[in-house]
Amino acid sequence: MTEEKEPLNFIEHIIEEDLKGSYSKEDLQFRFPPEPNGYLHIGHASSICLNFGLGLRYKAPVNLRFDDTNPAKEEQEFVDAIKKDVSWLGFEWANECYASDYFQQLYDWAVQMIKDGKAYVDSQASEAIAQQKGTPSEPGVESPYRNRPVSESLELFEQMKNGEAPEGSHVLRAKIDMASSNMLMRDPVMYRILHKSHHRTGTDWKIFPMYDWTHGESDYIEQVSHSFCTLEFLPHRELYDWFLDQVHEKDKLRPKQREFARRNLSHTVVSKRKLAKLVEEGVVNGWDDPRMPTISGLRRRGYTPDSIKNFADSIGVGKRENLIDVSHLEFNVREDLNKKADRVMAVLDPLKVVITNYPEGEEEWLEAENNPGDDTAGSREVPFSREIYIEQNDFKEEANRKFFRLKLGGEVRLKNAYIIKAEKAIKDDAGNIVEVHCSYDTDSKSGSGTEASLRKVKGTLHWVSVNHALPVEVRLYDRLFTDASPDTHKDKDFMEFINPNSLEVITGYAEPSLEKLQPEDTVQFQRLGYFTVDRDSTSAKKVFNRTVALRDSWAKLKE
Repeated sequence: MTEEKEPLNFIEHIIEEDLKGSYSKEDLQFRFPPEPNGYLHIGHASSICLNFGLGLRYKAPVNLRFDDTNPAKEEQEFVDAIKKDVSWLGFEWANECYASDYFQQLYDWAVQMIKDGKAYVDSQASEAIAQQKGTPSEPGVESPYRNRPVSESLELFEQMKNGEAPEGSHVLRAKIDMASSNMLMRDPVMYRILHKSHHRTGTDWKIFPMYDWTHGESDYIEQVSHSFCTLEFLPHRELYDWFLDQVHEKDKLRPKQREFARRNLSHTVVSKRKLAKLVEEGVVNGWDDPRMPTISGLRRRGYTPDSIKNFADSIGVGKRENLIDVSHLEFNVREDLNKKADRVMAVLDPLKVVITNYPEGEEEWLEAENNPGDDTAGSREVPFSREIYIEQNDFKEEANRKFFRLKLGGEVRLKNAYIIKAEKAIKDDAGNIVEVHCSYDTDSKSGSGTEASLRKVKGTLHWVSVNHALPVEVRLYDRLFTDASPDTHKDKDFMEFINPNSLEVITGYAEPSLEKLQPEDTVQFQRLGYFTVDRDSTSAKKVFNRTVALRDSWAKLKE
């Protein structure tokens, strides 16, 4: 029986067609080209998986290239974070490249374009240049400097490069077609003056190339065969090709730009500018806040590399933008952690239970399975004593027949322990239940093999021994925005949809085995969800982030 192959996506079809034509497998080379002006988000994860996945499929090199052409917004912090994120996802790049490595070559090509009459220095203000661009239905107006003598443009461009001209005094523009139906072809700006220190080149350069001029030429220098971009760059393809026309030599491979649709995630934003605003205004606690859709934030929250890669694979590569419900991302992390995470017990809303017929001062250690789905996960011991905590909502004085937890006169099994029966509810002066008195069946210990231990009761509860309980800080994270698409409302700012309940911090009580866990270790709090140790943890206090609940609580709200 032959193995059934997965169907190719349209990107792979493009590559396969090229391999039937003028490309060979040795020609294939890809790149992931982030701008280091912020942290990578879930949308970037899809692009990472696409480009590096193609590299693995075709056994072709993939470069990690930083398009670092704007010193006003780019920082080494972002470079380091991006490298960490790509590595954490499990990918290795062939070469670490920077557009800033190519500044001299880009400058030399620009000088040649001036000499060839393909570029000129424009000395107008940016507002005037914008006005002269025209509209999609009206042609633009040529700059009064468009036919400036080549020698004059060369001299001014040299002055710009040497820092002898103030910011905003000149730009270098390509001379293409001010009547083009594509607005981007109407003499686009290639260089602007910026007297700012660059994170890699310092103050060596006073002019910096624009993205459209830099990107395709960088692809060409690196001999990237296929440059995959999101759909907003489709109008840029004509300019990408025009710039390549100016430098391409016949004996060299010519890069090909193709576009795929961005996948947006519900209940969040993925614009770096908007994410930066959340950070700057203190809505979140940094780029790696667990509510952020950044890869760093997802990692801190407890998402695994496999869950993110599986999510990216499941949504695929398309030609039309759409909004992916965040519940699909949550489904993938549940699926992954269900296989990997140890089961432990913690109580987040404690109610004290006193087992009145259990000897005072006595304790015993009971064996508990770590992960029923993993035979290699082993077991641990958990302490049991006369006083335990259960969840408040696991007890009712009176309840109907469908309530399978603890109620007066009713029985439940304590996980890995005994069957108990509720005898009495103790209340405070306000009528709130503060304690439940129970009796236990002494012969019903789980796994003991006795007739009582095999007795069936409908409810099983998690619990923690009061005397051994480990107090833990628990951060219950929810969706950052109440609206599925907060930045698509024309008449409202996306900040108006901030969820005021996106974070609740409580104190819970956990079994003592959790004390040995380290930051980024993830466990399942049985019956509650998946939780990850946060880096804010200290030797005196463990901090847990809720990665995801066991079930999608938002699904009920949609019904």
